[in-house]
Amino acid sequence: MAEIRLHNLAHSYNRRPSGAEDYAILEMNHVWEQGGAYALLGPSGCGKTTLLNIISGLLTPSQGEVLFDTKVVNDLPPERRNIAQVFQFPVVYDTMTVYDNLAFPLRNQGQPASKVDSRVREIAEVLDLQALLQRKARNLTADEKQKVSMGRGLVRDDVSAILFDEPLTVIDPHLKWKLRRKLKQIHEQFNLTMIYVTHDQLEASTFADKIAVMHAGQIVQFGTPRELFERPRHTFVGFFIGSPGMNLIEVRAEAGGVGFADVNLPLLPGVLRRLPTLSGKRLHVGIRPEFVQVCAEPREGMLGAEVEHLADLGTYKILTFLLAGQRLKARLAEEDPAPTGRVWVSFPGQWLMLYADDLLVEGEE
Repeated sequence: MAEIRLHNLAHSYNRRPSGAEDYAILEMNHVWEQGGAYALLGPSGCGKTTLLNIISGLLTPSQGEVLFDTKVVNDLPPERRNIAQVFQFPVVYDTMTVYDNLAFPLRNQGQPASKVDSRVREIAEVLDLQALLQRKARNLTADEKQKVSMGRGLVRDDVSAILFDEPLTVIDPHLKWKLRRKLKQIHEQFNLTMIYVTHDQLEASTFADKIAVMHAGQIVQFGTPRELFERPRHTFVGFFIGSPGMNLIEVRAEAGGVGFADVNLPLLPGVLRRLPTLSGKRLHVGIRPEFVQVCAEPREGMLGAEVEHLADLGTYKILTFLLAGQRLKARLAEEDPAPTGRVWVSFPGQWLMLYADDLLVEGEE
């Protein structure tokens, strides 16, 4: 196991980058602590795989350093970094049996046969591969091959870290949850440093203790699933995390708070005191649909809105409504009555976030 530290790291595929737009990874500093279960979450093209390949040594960064336990490893090839990497599509030896595929990394190290056998059977049991050990890999299904590929990454007990690059892409949906739980159990059992790359927030939150959200070549927030949901520090995190994502409204500074059209939204005192320092910045407010309060009858302090659509998703409902020309969403409980026509809404202050140039404005004490 190792602590993995990124120091002033940046990467461009352009030999002569002239600006930020030429970089796949913008300059960053980040630490993956030893023994942690982490997810690297973001949409396609945000730089996730590039960053993972830099850590593993498949790519050399344009600038900055990768350190394993304070040792700079930029010049070390992948095989000397003691990293296991599981790719998006399975990498197996088709002519070998499942047993021999799992044993291959250990035999390469010259491990005694008894230890090889013990470790192979341990990993096979964890991944439910016992019945397939003597089958040739070419006769396996795609998801079985990926389980073997994952097993080859897990079978060594001396690795610094295990990197997973969207490993469940080829797995049938009904097996994905089971395999995520298996990986979580393996992490808890062996205390390995694991970094799991995915574009799926459910995969990230069910596997990782902490999630690094990537956007446009940079990590915009690193935190627990709860922190990302309740207090997104960047508008992209608010939009990308959640189903549906955060409501975001462009606003202007006004007396007592912010506003749009003829709607005034009061802010908590600590945030309100920051408003004068935000002159010239783009301002947005954000609130999760889960935190929007909806009433069928008018109440003091609530705002009138028009119902546009109601989607009944079985265990909950998503209400789409128009407020002063803004299309917003609220999440309602399954037992809540279905609103029609006109409703009244409010945005509780503790859940109303203010963003300046896409960054969360923290309130003054």
